Amino acid sequence: MMSKSYTNLLDLASGNFPAMGPSREKKRLPRVMTVPGVISELDDDQANSVSSDVPSSVAQDRVIIVANQLPVKAKRRPDNKGWSFSWDEDSLLLQLKDGLPEDMEVIYVGSLKVDVDLSEQDDVSQLLLDRFKCVPAFLPPDILTKFYHGFCKQHLWPLFHYMLPFSATHGGRFDRSLWEAYVSANKIFSQRVIEVINPEDDYVWIHDYHLMVLPTFLRRRFTRLRMGFFLHSPFPSSEIYRTLPVREEILKALLNADLIGFHTFDYARHFLSCCSRMLGLEYQSKRGYIGLEYYGRTVGIKIMPVGIHMGQIESVLRLADKDWRVQELKQQFEGKTVLLGVDDMDIFKGVDLKLLAMEHLLKQHPKWQGRAVLVQIANPARGRGKDLEEIQAEIHATCKRINETFGRPGYEPVVFIDKPVSLSERAAYYTIAECVVVTAVRDGMNLTPYEYIVCRQGVSGSESSSESSAPKKSMLVVSEFIGCSPSLSGAIRVNPWNIEATAEAMHEAIQMNEAEKQLRHEKHYRYVSTHDVAYWARSFFQDMERTCKDHFKRRCWGIGLSFGFRVVALDPNFRKLSIDAIVSAYLRSKSRAILFDYDGTVMSQTSINKAPSRAVISIINTLCNDARNTVFVVSGRGRDSLGKWFSPCKKLGIAAEHGYFMRWSADEEWQNCGQSVDFGWIQIAEPVMKLYTESTDGSYIEIKESALVWHHRDADPGFGSSQAKELLDHLESVLANEPAAVKSGQFIVEVKPQGVSKGVVAEKIFTTMAGSGRHADFVLCIGDDRSDEDMFEIIGNATSSGVLSLNASVFACTVGQKPSKAKYYLDDAAEVVTMLEALAEASAPPSFEVGASDSP
Repeated sequence: MMSKSYTNLLDLASGNFPAMGPSREKKRLPRVMTVPGVISELDDDQANSVSSDVPSSVAQDRVIIVANQLPVKAKRRPDNKGWSFSWDEDSLLLQLKDGLPEDMEVIYVGSLKVDVDLSEQDDVSQLLLDRFKCVPAFLPPDILTKFYHGFCKQHLWPLFHYMLPFSATHGGRFDRSLWEAYVSANKIFSQRVIEVINPEDDYVWIHDYHLMVLPTFLRRRFTRLRMGFFLHSPFPSSEIYRTLPVREEILKALLNADLIGFHTFDYARHFLSCCSRMLGLEYQSKRGYIGLEYYGRTVGIKIMPVGIHMGQIESVLRLADKDWRVQELKQQFEGKTVLLGVDDMDIFKGVDLKLLAMEHLLKQHPKWQGRAVLVQIANPARGRGKDLEEIQAEIHATCKRINETFGRPGYEPVVFIDKPVSLSERAAYYTIAECVVVTAVRDGMNLTPYEYIVCRQGVSGSESSSESSAPKKSMLVVSEFIGCSPSLSGAIRVNPWNIEATAEAMHEAIQMNEAEKQLRHEKHYRYVSTHDVAYWARSFFQDMERTCKDHFKRRCWGIGLSFGFRVVALDPNFRKLSIDAIVSAYLRSKSRAILFDYDGTVMSQTSINKAPSRAVISIINTLCNDARNTVFVVSGRGRDSLGKWFSPCKKLGIAAEHGYFMRWSADEEWQNCGQSVDFGWIQIAEPVMKLYTESTDGSYIEIKESALVWHHRDADPGFGSSQAKELLDHLESVLANEPAAVKSGQFIVEVKPQGVSKGVVAEKIFTTMAGSGRHADFVLCIGDDRSDEDMFEIIGNATSSGVLSLNASVFACTVGQKPSKAKYYLDDAAEVVTMLEALAEASAPPSFEVGASDSP
């Protein structure tokens, strides 16, 4: 039977999911509202944003932690009537509370590990909310199977661990129905969050790959919501990730979070590379913080490996049964050197490789036969499938072969424990182990080495620490492909695929001198004890607060359908240019300056034919024929192409190559506006550019009369960007004493004469108009790229400098919704042409026919 919290999958499959609203007909959970408010505001399907522009000063901050599973254990009562619940002390979600502010309320949203009958779901929900502040998300059985065992475990988990689906029997083909189930499950989670959220005051912290599209559902409902996401698994390189058919949907969904966290720089680097290659986004690092500019929002990137809960492990170390078990194990392995492995039973943990390394160790170093023992604890498998069954069979066969080959009465070289082991017993094994070996071929973090280090340190007060006066020592052999490896600088790092090298590392670890073991242990313990789970949670939450601090100072709105949805965040004073408003100001004015860029402004960047249309020529002619207007096209293009294209516009002023060449009308000669006519720098810059062009496939050099431009739009995104930075540094170095300026732009590096910019052009036009007694009382300046920002900056200062009329109407307008020095925007070139046409109509006399010839 389907849960009533399940929404129509057809909406999701179509790609145009509606805004989330109430879908349950039965009793809803009470909202945990902390400020007076109308709950119906949150139920309105049309309410896509928080109405208030300022954060509440009354409410206490809360954090809603969302994960696939709640940090609670559920057990059916003996009488089979109802459930009993308790905290899962091993859950990271529960442990991270230690790093949050003491007065912060924490609410958990997630699923339960047990099936709860539909008739009991409301009662269980109320009980968990009242006693544990937990909100359960009940997934229908068919959705749960496809969501967790399907998309998560068959697609995402293998792919994120670098396993590609090469065939139907190896990894399995992409199944869109599993993706739709994944989206459906994430939507159900979002509905549970919406039921308890106070969007102005709450933080939302989402965990792991099960819920990677949840940020879009929540951001679509609450545009200013403060939201973070942490990925606990690896993030694969772009070559691997790009094979995922829904790659862009997931990336865009993650970018709806404010802060995205990863365990290591490698994982973050891979994510940033994917954003660059697939979405064209480049990251910036400012004062140690990494950020991605995404439609006016800065999405923070956090790199912080999670730690262990020191208090929990230390309390276990004080338990009497642990001490008793330690003594028992010491007797069992008396005279033996114990190497320990603790791994989940899955295909990426490299248990089979570890056993082969142990076999090689015993062969190559016979002195360890009868003395070295590998104890391998295998936690129960969480996944399932043919690959797992094959690896389990190989592990058991290898164990049997090693024990038959090297075993003898009283000596078993491999002790394989294939059952659940409590933390207390695990701690006992850690305490007696001389070395822990982790050979995972890929793992997000892996906290086994951290637990081992703390257990080897011990705590004062336990019986097993009666030897506390003895020096503490530990040894680690860890795979270089696991998340904790970079933080364990004293460990012996290995490539687990290299069996011989791993065996030699194990040999080196157990025969290393005691003083060296002690030094390595002390170094590791200092790190592990200070970088615990509370430190990790505190650091992440502080970064989330910092990233979200300006949310209520900016205007935000959502655009786009399905997973193309994103929030545009802009300065409150930045707004869309109203045609009615600009026409009104235009009609009131007597001296007007109209400046516009060409490519990307009146001509679309995607257009193949770059020549202006007849309609554009007609509009410009109409504006130029108005005696009150001074009209200029200000472009980076060369004067020949601009002069040819706009030859019908006799009264149009043209500033070419960013203003190096300039003329006020077709009847006048071109003026050279550069400060210098020394172009000797070209002989220096061009060979350097050629060098980078030869080594960067897809790049080319554009030679202008006054400038050189190196283009890398068609090069590999990562390599092209890297080469552009190198070229910029190289050119700045060799041209340091030359009268030339080096600038980078969108997929370009340009060298041009000093003192040439569109801002200088604008200033010259305004000054010339003022000098002739025609102070401009109407200014329209419109452009789409970085070079146009110089014009916007000049216009912002022009009124105060006296070159414009004191009551001038100024319209600095950029094309596209993006951060800019302009106060206005239009969406695209088509809207620019429509706006110019409206001004032309206001200029034209009633009898004027658009398109009529106006040549003298």
